[in-house]
Amino acid sequence: MTETPAHSTLWPAPHASGGIDATVHVPGSKSVTNRALVLAALAAEPGWIRRPLRSRDTLLMAAALRALGVGIEEGVGPDGSGEAWRVIPAGLAGPATVDVGNAGTVMRFLPPVATLADGDIRFDGDPRSYERPLHGVIDALRALGARIDDDGRGALPLTVHGGGALDGGTVEIDASSSSQFVSALLLSGARFNQGVEVRHTGERLPSMPHIRMTVDMLRAVGVQVDEPETGGEPNVWRVTPGALLGRDLVVEPDLSNAQPFLAAALVTGGRVVIPDWPAHTTQPGDALREIFTEMGGSCELTDQGLVFTGSGRIHGIDIDLGEVGELTPGIAAVAALADSPSTLRGVAHLRLHETDRLAALTKEINELGGDVTETADGLHIRPRRLHGGIFHTYDDHRMATAGAVIGLAVEGVEIENVATTAKTLPDFPALWTGMLGA
Repeated sequence: MTETPAHSTLWPAPHASGGIDATVHVPGSKSVTNRALVLAALAAEPGWIRRPLRSRDTLLMAAALRALGVGIEEGVGPDGSGEAWRVIPAGLAGPATVDVGNAGTVMRFLPPVATLADGDIRFDGDPRSYERPLHGVIDALRALGARIDDDGRGALPLTVHGGGALDGGTVEIDASSSSQFVSALLLSGARFNQGVEVRHTGERLPSMPHIRMTVDMLRAVGVQVDEPETGGEPNVWRVTPGALLGRDLVVEPDLSNAQPFLAAALVTGGRVVIPDWPAHTTQPGDALREIFTEMGGSCELTDQGLVFTGSGRIHGIDIDLGEVGELTPGIAAVAALADSPSTLRGVAHLRLHETDRLAALTKEINELGGDVTETADGLHIRPRRLHGGIFHTYDDHRMATAGAVIGLAVEGVEIENVATTAKTLPDFPALWTGMLGA
């Protein structure tokens, strides 16, 4: 694991002098926005995406789809209700080059789309993107009839030789390293000649809420999907070929990005309101209501939104986070400040995320005086008195917000490259200082 350069800008994490009392408007969900962009681009008619997230990952997705010929107009919705994107499908064509940055959704969701284009589509990205697994998507697409050059790496950079269509059919994949392998095939599957039947053959499948999100969004645009959740065969998803409808979709707030603000209420013994928290959602971040309540807070869904209140005490937790792995950095930060040990399990796949999150969390918390041990599939955290120091982010947005949470309770924490939060949470420093009344 490589640290980001020592000369990068350091951001003094604000220290809280007491309990916060704030209302924080969290921007839209990255996961929903990028799925919505793909589905709208593949639709048979134009559609609207309202309240989209504008962040590095979503702007990379939009730029990639534009490179393939899709029209995406940014402006105000037809009823003047706020920012919206108008997506106008078109014949997909190359040659084109797609910059995926370090966005898992872009590097995994778009190669299946590229098989439907006429021409060669090259995919490239940040250095870290070369280390993230893509074999599940590459091997599956080849089995379904696609031509892909990756020099045998199973990773970026690669070129998809689009033929304007893909046969599709049944494919077996091991998606135990990323649920995005399944979602990637399902999102484009209705446009394959035979549709697609995806059979997961590996170990436990992580992040199931994200697959449920994909299935729900496919059904919302008229696609027929059979899945295990509704009585189908275990670990098998079937998408029937057919047209996708253009829809008017409203993007929910990103509940995973609400995590640091909820954590702030827990850590400071304060109160935070997150407006527009949905009563029913497939977002993994909704699990925070239960997790942070068990760790010492309380919450209520009201007309204002989600009202979360800290009790002034933080309890350790023993929990399997396999379905909600992206929440691990924020939970680890809170656990480092708790009054008893915590064990976070089921998240071995985090070693393949934006950085090796298990190694990064262990190193950075321990360098502030913590006692974190990496296990085969997670972390064991024994709270100790922490001190200030530099908290490295490794270009990982969730490492940056985890460091900010620790900084609320520990003076002298400096976040290296806090700007990496722009990947999914634009203007995080301003939202954070605003929450504190600064």
